[in-house]
Amino acid sequence: MNPVIERVTDRIIERSRTSRAAYLARIRKASNEGPARSNTSCSNLAHAMAASSPLEKKAIAAGEVANLGIVTAYNDMLSAHQPFETYPAQIKRAASENGAVAQVAGGVPAMCDGVTQGQEGMDLSLFSRDVIALSTAVALSHDVFDAVICLGICDKIVPGMLIGALSFGHLPTIFAPAGPMVSGLSNKDKAMVREDFAAGRIDRDELLEAESAAYHAPGTCTFYGTANSNQMLMEFMGLQLPSGSFVNPGTELRSLLTDEAVARILKNTYLGKNYIPVGEIVDEKAVVNAIVGLLATGGSTNHTIHLIAIASAAGITIDWDDFAELSNAVPLLARVYPNGIADVNHFHAAGGLGYVIRELLNAGLLHEDVTTILGRGMRKFCDEPFVEDGALEWRAGPDKSLDPEIIASVAEPFDSEGGLRLVEGNIGRAIVKISAVKPEHHTVSAPARVFTSQEDFKRAFNDNKLEMDFVAVLPHQGPSAIGMPELHKLTPYLGLLQNRGFKVALLTDGRMSGASGKVLAAIQVTPEAAHGGLIGKIRDGDLVTVCAATGELSVSADDNIDSRDATDNEIAAHGSGIGRELFAAFRERASSAEQGASFFAGEDS
Repeated sequence: MNPVIERVTDRIIERSRTSRAAYLARIRKASNEGPARSNTSCSNLAHAMAASSPLEKKAIAAGEVANLGIVTAYNDMLSAHQPFETYPAQIKRAASENGAVAQVAGGVPAMCDGVTQGQEGMDLSLFSRDVIALSTAVALSHDVFDAVICLGICDKIVPGMLIGALSFGHLPTIFAPAGPMVSGLSNKDKAMVREDFAAGRIDRDELLEAESAAYHAPGTCTFYGTANSNQMLMEFMGLQLPSGSFVNPGTELRSLLTDEAVARILKNTYLGKNYIPVGEIVDEKAVVNAIVGLLATGGSTNHTIHLIAIASAAGITIDWDDFAELSNAVPLLARVYPNGIADVNHFHAAGGLGYVIRELLNAGLLHEDVTTILGRGMRKFCDEPFVEDGALEWRAGPDKSLDPEIIASVAEPFDSEGGLRLVEGNIGRAIVKISAVKPEHHTVSAPARVFTSQEDFKRAFNDNKLEMDFVAVLPHQGPSAIGMPELHKLTPYLGLLQNRGFKVALLTDGRMSGASGKVLAAIQVTPEAAHGGLIGKIRDGDLVTVCAATGELSVSADDNIDSRDATDNEIAAHGSGIGRELFAAFRERASSAEQGASFFAGEDS
């Protein structure tokens, strides 16, 4: 093993020793009690199976066959989740063919950041993850299931489902995706159209036409944002079938993979000979593997929050120092938009996750001795699924990249380090994603321009007040302030200013899109302004330095910044409307970004 990987893993194990032991004791106690429905009263059990067929009732009541709980994020507005409409019926058929039964345990909400970007609903986005975790727990609270299959893909849905499933960590759990939409308008062309619109060169009709050509069919968006990073993580953590993340919806292979997911998880139940609960799979090594996968593929910055929350749900404590140290050791092996022109369909065709996992394993950058849904070891995740005479077959994946412009080898990586860096200084700590940022833009030291919102920034841009070098500062965007929305609406404007030759950067305690692009952005600043962070006291003209090269995040001024009063940044306006008043308790209890920005962690700055 690479010594850095070993050192960070050992540190996490030691740091988590007490909390992990307590978690394992809890789920092992539940495991030892056997299938829960065997201890359920007749009245309770009758309610649980009242709508089932006579054969299903007999099987459930006997307790001799597995009952698979389906937790679904289906809705037909979101392209990524629309294919899940037919999954429950298919899963029930597959379960029956494997001598089991399946029931839809419950649904979870699935909101789309692509729909809410720049809108008021984005204030609910991050906290929807914790609502999804709660909804997953409610779905499983009937306690009549022997295993779980989770149907979810997008940004907060997969992390929320996994957090919820880990609260039932004694149950075997598998994730079954629906896959990405087929390629449409390229992500590069889409970004250019957005910049043209920001510059006033095209109108809204032309912008909508381009956006609709990019987002045009069932399946996930094809860029490598949070949704597709989720799929990568589930494979790297051993919770999803190998090389199945990026198989398109509606294909024979996609259908066969769903059947196989059912067959696999049923083999892992307490009633079989291969009992593998999800809480045993998600251990310290699996979490490190997830971080390595994120770094090697240039994945979403949102997972510097989500992975912390997921790990915490399994009794494991990680922090941004772990991400930063691992990033120094893990090479960048993927060029997928926004840090390349390829989309995830091209990435999959070039060798995909199986090839990346093989490269990392061979280089000692990934823990091989882990438990997965397939049993012990990560090597099986180098294989690829194929259709042979109508049946699913597995073959060894490629041992070399099929397109070196999209996927590199460890020997000749795109970069010697991963795409994430930690910056810190008197402002606090923040995450910077540099995999799509050119080296000449890795450092920006310029006067601050402070904005109350994305709309405030847009107005200044349209009034030609931003033709200069500056650091755009947006405080009071953190979880305790307004729910930590993504600020993706700034991307085309900042990109356009950078194209014009200005040195620009972003500094915020909010989030950036999973598709964070070519402009230097220090995001998720901790402590946030709402907890007294210095970012809330910065004024126009203060000199702000963001340096990904040295890790500096600082501000200087002619007076004593600490003695200034903090601005409130119109927080009150974000407290109600579009459901925001219902989330007041979440904002009050939210932990810091580095602690997962979680309602479950309790109030902590």
